[in-house]
Amino acid sequence: MTRPRTRWAAIIWGALFAAVAAGALWLLSADDRRAGVADWTTSLSPTTISALLILTIGVLLLVAGASALVRRAQRGIAARSEQHPLGHVPAD
Repeated sequence: MTRPRTRWAAIIWGALFAAVAAGALWLLSADDRRAGVADWTTSLSPTTISALLILTIGVLLLVAGASALVRRAQRGIAARSEQHPLGHVPAD
C-alpha cells in the first residue's frame, strides 16, 4: 500500500497566486497606494511594459520549472521506495 502523493505543483502555484493576491490587496486597500499605482501605470512606456511582460513570463516559466523538478524528485523517491519497500537501500 502506497502513501498518497503530495501535489507539490498545486502547492507551489497556489503559493504564487496567494502572494500575488495578497500584494494586490495590499496595494489596492488604501487610497494613497491606489493613486500611486494609477500614476505609475499611466507613466509606463512601451519599453517598460514589454520588459514587465517578459519578466512575468520568465517568472511563470521559473515556477513551472520548479514544479517539474519537485515532481521529478518525487517520482524518483517513489521509484526507489518501490524497489526497496522497507526503505533500506543496500550498501555498495
